[in-house]
Amino acid sequence: MTRRFSRLAALLGLALAGASAHAQDAPSPGVTGAATQGDTGGAPGAVAEPAPAAPHSRGEIHPYLEVAQTLTADLNGGDTLTYTSFAVGVDGHVEAHRIAAQFGVRYQQNVEWSGDLPNNSMLSGVAQAHLDVAPNLLSFDVGAMATHTAGEGRALGATTQDAAVNVYSFYAGPTLSTYAGPVAINASYRFGYVKVDDDRNLPNNLDEVFDDSTVHSFTASIGMGTNAGLPFGWTIGGGYGREDSGGIFGNRFEGAYIRGDVVFPVSPTFALTAGIGYEDLESSQYDFVRDASGNVVIGANGLPVPNPNAPRLLTYQMDDVMYDAGFIWRPGPRTELQARAGHRYGGTTFTGSLSHQLNSHEAINAVVFDTVETFGRQVSTNISALPSNANINIDPLTGSLSGCVFGANGGGTCLTDTLQSISPSTFRARGGNIIFAGSRGLWNYGMGAGYTHHRYFLPTSPVNVAFASEDETYGVSASIGRQLTRVSNVNVSAYASWYDRDAAAFQEVTTVGTTISYDHRFMLDRLQLLAALGLYNSNNGIDDTAVFSALVGLRYTF
Repeated sequence: MTRRFSRLAALLGLALAGASAHAQDAPSPGVTGAATQGDTGGAPGAVAEPAPAAPHSRGEIHPYLEVAQTLTADLNGGDTLTYTSFAVGVDGHVEAHRIAAQFGVRYQQNVEWSGDLPNNSMLSGVAQAHLDVAPNLLSFDVGAMATHTAGEGRALGATTQDAAVNVYSFYAGPTLSTYAGPVAINASYRFGYVKVDDDRNLPNNLDEVFDDSTVHSFTASIGMGTNAGLPFGWTIGGGYGREDSGGIFGNRFEGAYIRGDVVFPVSPTFALTAGIGYEDLESSQYDFVRDASGNVVIGANGLPVPNPNAPRLLTYQMDDVMYDAGFIWRPGPRTELQARAGHRYGGTTFTGSLSHQLNSHEAINAVVFDTVETFGRQVSTNISALPSNANINIDPLTGSLSGCVFGANGGGTCLTDTLQSISPSTFRARGGNIIFAGSRGLWNYGMGAGYTHHRYFLPTSPVNVAFASEDETYGVSASIGRQLTRVSNVNVSAYASWYDRDAAAFQEVTTVGTTISYDHRFMLDRLQLLAALGLYNSNNGIDDTAVFSALVGLRYTF
């Protein structure tokens, strides 16, 4: 593996000598521009964001304190909980000449009055910032997310009656983008960190199975468009990525690629594109302590005992040529459709994307993906793909982010498929997502739907027979909000998800839910009355849980 990566690094050095480029998921500047190329997998939950408008020097920062009383009742004869929550948070955005930031973050502490409350505190939200260090040359991006999932296939609808899996993620890194004459030179590095905190008292607890991971990702390319006098555009690029996971498996993923792409304009709005390259992917995990008979030793926690000193178990290896061909269609400045078919990961692959800006307020975006991924890489990429003008809505009853985060003018990221499949293993993800989002007058709205199939790469060791080798997720999510008066608003959100996996005795999980919330501001808009109602249902074929929640509270904004 090390020798192959050394050879690939040498090829990258020759191809990118003195130049580098950001080549992942970057659209070409036009059908007459440089070829699109790179790791076409991208973020399975993310779709393209409309081009942002030039920033103005303005911003809003709203820190707040909140107190609320909540009642949660299991309608199938379970517990009824009442508790008081105290929260501190901040919402806002900043847009200046060289910096753009958005954030919606809150920390909540609960004090129970009746019932047994599993979640006494929670941190949730998203924060992002983009800094132009040197305009038109060097920028820096940083972001973080905190949310929680109900687990066991229920990515959403984790109420206060559920012990939850908390997910925390952070990414940061620079991007270089410049020109050497007609040659575009770009490069990007991202560091990511993901931490999983599992409050559930279950076998194969994620604190021990996954724990956390660190992610490194570098992409680079050089390219020219037909505006340099050539009859075609071209790009040469490559990248390297690595993730190291904690937990008893100690999963390690390493991948690198180099490829070239060309774009041949057929007309002012249509072009053919093709690319070929080479990639080297490898994933491995710890072996386990074994007794004299070769059987895996199980610890007091019911999990196998890792043996970091033994040779690692290879779970996935791909050392192959990749190639594809397709088209780019841009009938107007608001619409782009791309589609490719080819050979990758040892078989046939199909990828594509559609972005259509209906007007300045609404957009439809879709993506079809096929990629080899890990949980940490996928979460980091999804967060970095959030729209720059996202509506960051934290469910007032569950304390988690909604199924999809929508942009005010289109674009967005759906988190359902990612959060339903927290796994320490490398996997191949195939599927698609579509998002419609926007705002008009007093309204803001968004709808998202997606499907993802995961095939996990596991060693032949019998220790993994209890873990799924495949799973699939369907999910839909929608939200709509309206400003009723200058000082009052109402929001409605709903979701449904279906999750299944091939683990022994596992039953398909269906989860649906809806929340309606209302707020009214007093005292120069500083004091705010909050009210919310929610209904959630989860059915795994054995347990059918229906939960009703109601909240009333006050928020003071400084």
